[in-house]
Amino acid sequence: QVQLVESGGGWVQPGGSLGLSCAASGFTFSNYAMSWYRQAPGKERELVATISSAGKSTTYGDSVKGRSTIARDNAKNTVYLQMNSPKPEDTAVYYCNVRLGVLTQHWGQGTQVTVSS
Repeated sequence: QVQLVESGGGWVQPGGSLGLSCAASGFTFSNYAMSWYRQAPGKERELVATISSAGKSTTYGDSVKGRSTIARDNAKNTVYLQMNSPKPEDTAVYYCNVRLGVLTQHWGQGTQVTVSS
């Protein structure tokens, strides 16, 4: 079955750096775009970034544009999110996501990121 396992969350100071990983299994990773979402307390889940199947195209949410980089390694079935200069408002649970069809998508269990001094 499809599994998405995030790692790398935790506490980070404002202005530092943050790196997340998502290990995928149960589907042909290189065939699908991958995304990162996040959800802060009391807020709706929002798209952070998406990367195409071959990694040649990326898109970012307005709130992280210019501060974040999404990347993937198809040999390792892993997608990454790097965020520079995180802010307290980046505090959220970060989720890995894959959409395998119009009505089929899968989520990881999420990893908590807390940005605080």
